[in-house]
Amino acid sequence: MDVDPVILSRLQFAFVVAFHFLLPAFTIGLASYIAVLEGLRLWTGKEVYLRISTFWIRIFAVSFGMGVVSGIVMPFQFGTNWSRFSDAAAEIIAPLMAYEGLTAFFLEAGFLGVLLFGRQRVPQWVHFVAAVMVAFGTLLSTFWILVVNSWMQTPAGYTLVDGRFFPADWIEVIFNPSFPWRFLHVVTAVYLTTAFTVIGVAAYYLRQGRFVQESKVMMTMGLLLAAVLVPAQALLGDAHGLNTLTHQPQKLAAMEGIWETRGGQPAVLFGIPDASAETNRAEIAIPKLASLYLTHDWNGVVQGLKDFPPEQRPPVAPVFFAFRLMVGMWAVMLLITVWGGWLGWRRRNVASPLYLRACTLAIPTGYVAVTAGWITTEVGRQPYVVYGLLRTADGVTPTLAPGDVMVSLALYAAVYSVVFGAGLYYLVKLVRAGPGELRHAAEPGPEQRPARPLSAADVEI
Repeated sequence: MDVDPVILSRLQFAFVVAFHFLLPAFTIGLASYIAVLEGLRLWTGKEVYLRISTFWIRIFAVSFGMGVVSGIVMPFQFGTNWSRFSDAAAEIIAPLMAYEGLTAFFLEAGFLGVLLFGRQRVPQWVHFVAAVMVAFGTLLSTFWILVVNSWMQTPAGYTLVDGRFFPADWIEVIFNPSFPWRFLHVVTAVYLTTAFTVIGVAAYYLRQGRFVQESKVMMTMGLLLAAVLVPAQALLGDAHGLNTLTHQPQKLAAMEGIWETRGGQPAVLFGIPDASAETNRAEIAIPKLASLYLTHDWNGVVQGLKDFPPEQRPPVAPVFFAFRLMVGMWAVMLLITVWGGWLGWRRRNVASPLYLRACTLAIPTGYVAVTAGWITTEVGRQPYVVYGLLRTADGVTPTLAPGDVMVSLALYAAVYSVVFGAGLYYLVKLVRAGPGELRHAAEPGPEQRPARPLSAADVEI
């Protein structure tokens, strides 16, 4: 077969990661939201927080399980498809991945059982602590995974010996140049993904006149968080962009669709990048605006793609369009947030069917944004797997047969269709059922406790 195994391996990894990341993009923020709800329940004693928390814990349990299943596949690809990369970077990547498992995943797994099945078995404050620990574990997992990814984007603290990377300074490895901004940007993005999911579900119930008290609380909390994080994300995105301009100028030029190096660089709102002609077709741009937000100077000089040899440039079109899709989703979030604030100020947010429908339709915005952002980041890093040091083509397994990759990709697609299809069906079923009334409100006696660990799944959480 003439299909390039490097392209196939990249497609396979992209498929697996893209589907997997949709789940942490939701559960990271949801774990923190559940911890807040449990804290409010403990502090105020109001039953509404208990009902909302119990509902979202059910959603979290299913989503977390799907995330574990889809995430198990990812590490195997480092050995099967990317053995040369694994060999070259093992001394740095392997310890960081181990830290993620030993600190974050074990912490989540340890307290998740208490969160799911301990409502009537432990004091309220212990259940709250379990929720906090699960939330902390998800953030700690995010920390380590982004350390790995950021080091591959902006490697630091290493020595290169015979083509292999060795740690010289772990502090520099962990807190590499792009990590702080990448971490803040991603955490804010996943929190917004959760916030707009909660807002959309609450709007869905309000349109139907169901669970009104719970929905008002959910919508208020979601909009308050969005009112803080949507503007903050613009500032963090700007800072992250400036960091990218310094450390990955080719990626930044592809994001902006900039070909020529010059002062007073225009901001390209729309265009069709033509890599062969090194220009943008049907371009719509605002003069000098790119120089202003990239250099904070109307006449600031910004490098273009022509400054770099073609073999060192990323594929421009995917990066260019993915970046605009991400920004477009942020604009929708801003619109929903401002619109909700205006209606809330006029005390009409619950009585506006148009707004409620818009909130429900806006549920996918966060998921689309994080996926588009991931495409921007990862495709923009090409042609390197370790930026500027190890090319992607040199990281793939040398004996890899294209047919084997195609078969494994087809199998992954089939399994993921079943797992995600069944999971999505059950999640929709849970959402349609809603918070409902809580059963087993009293502390159960010994005869009510499950005889077997797995039989606890039938007990109301």
